[in-house]
Amino acid sequence: MNHDDLRHWSKHAADWAHDYHTTLRDRPVRAQTTPGATAAALPTAPPEQPEDPERIFADFEAIVPGAMTHWQHPRFFAYFPANAAPASQWAEQLANAIAAQCMLWQTSPAATEIEQVMIGWLRQALGLAPHFTGTIHDSATTCTLAAVITMRDRATGWDSLQHGLTGQAPIRLYASAQTHSSVDKAARLAGLGQQNLVKIATDDAYAMDPDALDAAIRSDLKAGYLPAGVVLCTGGTSIGACDPIAACLEVARSHGLYTHVDAAWAGSAMICPEFRPLWAGVDGADSIVFNPHKWLGAQFDCAVQFLADPAPQIRSMGLRPDYLQTPGQDQITNFNEWTVPLGRRFRALKLWFTLRAYGLEGLRTRIRNHVAWTAELAEKFRVHKDFRITTEPRLALFTFQYAPQGGDADALTERLLKKINDDGRVYLTQTQHQGRYIIRMTAGTFDCSRDDVMTVYDAATELAKTL
Repeated sequence: MNHDDLRHWSKHAADWAHDYHTTLRDRPVRAQTTPGATAAALPTAPPEQPEDPERIFADFEAIVPGAMTHWQHPRFFAYFPANAAPASQWAEQLANAIAAQCMLWQTSPAATEIEQVMIGWLRQALGLAPHFTGTIHDSATTCTLAAVITMRDRATGWDSLQHGLTGQAPIRLYASAQTHSSVDKAARLAGLGQQNLVKIATDDAYAMDPDALDAAIRSDLKAGYLPAGVVLCTGGTSIGACDPIAACLEVARSHGLYTHVDAAWAGSAMICPEFRPLWAGVDGADSIVFNPHKWLGAQFDCAVQFLADPAPQIRSMGLRPDYLQTPGQDQITNFNEWTVPLGRRFRALKLWFTLRAYGLEGLRTRIRNHVAWTAELAEKFRVHKDFRITTEPRLALFTFQYAPQGGDADALTERLLKKINDDGRVYLTQTQHQGRYIIRMTAGTFDCSRDDVMTVYDAATELAKTL
């Protein structure tokens, strides 16, 4: 295959993509396949000779789409969305064609400088203070790991960079049980260990209790531990819990601890001023992460980390051997020094295209619609005698159970969820809350409509009658 072939097949792929997206509502949301079926359709050995592109594309059409869960389906209400607005797809095509490795300013000047400007645009869009700068990572997991490693190294006076953790007092992190599992993973990968991630008690709204945070830090100091940092959440993955950011940051500051706010999902909603009270006080944080790929239309992967001062993270992440020097440009920004991987994609391009193609007001309208439609759906379930709302709507997320009188709500809810997802009209996921098996509902796919959201009620109530 050469570039002439690529031009022909790229046009063919674009036509296929258009048909795919315009027919998504006609497809089951979740993959209708069984483990091993796709692998069985592929040869067990690679080809020795080039194959015809027509045959390659025909195999793609025959094997791949039917074995995919369709994340861009307008009735995908599972997990959180990973969006791909048309403008973002367009930008990704161009970024893929350029195929740059954007590790240094000199390897990709435009990529570096557009990234800097996009961080500024997003900072303004979210209403954050002007002292924040930042960078783009692949996912919030990597952002959180970078923040936790920075907490670790800062707590040791940066001695851990040279000597590791041998001989150090056990380093402690603090978070509530509502934070994402990426915090647990970061504690493990940073060498701190699961037992040194202290889960702080929450209040009746499942938000971190600042007094309990203060007590835990004081207790650890007395016991000879080394507190390093606090991870707070705005819009927790399970039920959308939001910590009292201002009060918890005040506690952290009183102990000199580094702070990171995980707003991976809910952060996008802060382009709407009316939702900003959910993270009031966030300007006092050291690090913040949100994922434009979840709710702003940017194609996965695209996680933005804002930093009040990038110097501590650069001190932890940065290495500049001779082969990565830019002669005569000692003060140039090289974003690989802000992140875990050396290699970097041109992620800023899709932000630039997406923000321009829809504008902040167009994106606000989508988010406001998703929030309003989710609240309307919750009310429909609330008045149905056999369903109960288990956690109230937080932005575009709520949870519910199928709980007919005299039935085992956990078992029936689990059976109902299986039926819903096998049915194919919508896709939902489960979580555990207060020992109960519950169904999560979250709206956010770029092209979903009110009718798509209300289909959840139709499918759930119809299928419940078959149990």
